[in-house]
Amino acid sequence: MKKTILTSLALVTVGIIFGVILVSNFSGGVDLSFARSGGDVKLGGPVPVTTQSPGLKAVSDNFVAIAKAVTPSVVAITVTTTGKKNSQSMPHDFFHFFGPEFKSPEPQPEQGMGSGVIITPDGYIVTNNHVVDDADKGGIEVVLNDKVRYKARLVGTDPSTDLAVVKIDAKELPAAALGNSDNVQVGEWVLAIGNPLGLMSTVTAGIISAKGRSINIIRDSYNIEDFIQTDAAINPGNSGGALVNLSGEVIGINTAIATTNARYQGYGFAVPVNILKTVAADLIKEGKVHRGYIGVMIGTVDQTMASALGMKEAHGVLVQSTVAGGAGEAAGVKEGDVILSVDGKDVNAGNELQSYIATHHPGDRVTLKIFRDGKVIEKTVTLKAREEDRTVVAASEPKEEADESASEAPRVVKFDNIGLSVRSLTPDEKKDLDVDRGVIITDVRPYGEAFNRALAKNMVIVEADRKEVAAPSDLKKVIDARKPGDSVLLRVKTDKTTSFVALQIPKN
Repeated sequence: MKKTILTSLALVTVGIIFGVILVSNFSGGVDLSFARSGGDVKLGGPVPVTTQSPGLKAVSDNFVAIAKAVTPSVVAITVTTTGKKNSQSMPHDFFHFFGPEFKSPEPQPEQGMGSGVIITPDGYIVTNNHVVDDADKGGIEVVLNDKVRYKARLVGTDPSTDLAVVKIDAKELPAAALGNSDNVQVGEWVLAIGNPLGLMSTVTAGIISAKGRSINIIRDSYNIEDFIQTDAAINPGNSGGALVNLSGEVIGINTAIATTNARYQGYGFAVPVNILKTVAADLIKEGKVHRGYIGVMIGTVDQTMASALGMKEAHGVLVQSTVAGGAGEAAGVKEGDVILSVDGKDVNAGNELQSYIATHHPGDRVTLKIFRDGKVIEKTVTLKAREEDRTVVAASEPKEEADESASEAPRVVKFDNIGLSVRSLTPDEKKDLDVDRGVIITDVRPYGEAFNRALAKNMVIVEADRKEVAAPSDLKKVIDARKPGDSVLLRVKTDKTTSFVALQIPKN
């Protein structure tokens, strides 16, 4: 019995000793040299690689130099909010803003952490709007890389780009160098610097995996999304942090991730720094952004649309409609125009045009190269400020002529080759839909041509190949005149908006 007790005490003593070693080792508080038994025990083996590729060594050294130079310019931002339910994307959504995370389902005081980048030596810091959105008064705190804490005031926000600026009372801060995001190339190395998951001053590396991404995550009526996509690891808390190139220049502000579990799965998105420059300058100077607008609704030009418009190849963005009294209308831009370039810069997606215009102010002039009716023309547009109460102009004013549908029974006409069924509008439907003519879509066959081009039930077709459609027979004339492989340009109305849709007549 006594022997058993002594044995147990010995085991407990050994356990305590090893417990102290393990716990203390996490804090670096124990010297393990006593385990070498008089210096006779050798740990580890020979160095496996005695020579290094000069190129790889240079890249590694460059990463180290960038991390040392830029990390002091990246700060942690702690936000306290009260009465805010969880506004983050839910786990089943694919695209997420990340950091700060407010997890409570019910309103109560909470804190979350994001990141920011120092952009002036006297304390102006850029971050994401969603990081500081709904912060309590006095609820924004900035922690510098050297652990010094400051209370920050909100200077201004720009929900359209998800950017914001805060200010701390400090001087001689290490402001980050701002690069030129127009020069970013897919495939180039970048580093992401921020505070993911509460881990201060974390640096990860990756490449630029795409440019010009629009992921429809900014919930603003005029969202501007032209994200730089990267596979550098970023997570909740990285929001507002820096994406830098191999020169140590900030080329983007990390903003969102593509994920199915609200954590890093390979792709992150950053706001280009060229947008940041204009937004931050306006916010610092006046507390709000003064942004110029062309005043057009635009859409994508793919090969089917290009063919329907008489273009040899898909290029540019289509003007679906213009804003009454807007800059585009004043300059002579028309519905159905295709904008090929702005100030000599090619545009092939709506967000490319938006992001370029977003760097300009009201009164600035831009030159548009436009394809119209088989010709290329130029229009100089003087940008205007946005007016929320302006309305979209219809494609064309309806002509005063006899309504063919009045004498035609509202029977359904099927176009099996494109998977579409239509009928004439009744007088009451015309009044409710605010149209003088057109045919209403009654059915769209799943996965047919019309379905694949986003036509849907209850849309109204008002034009076909620039000809007015008053009855199904008008549409039939246009469709029947086309050979398999040809494209047809339709003008359709949904609620109070109109847009162009191109269909290709199937070849089989």
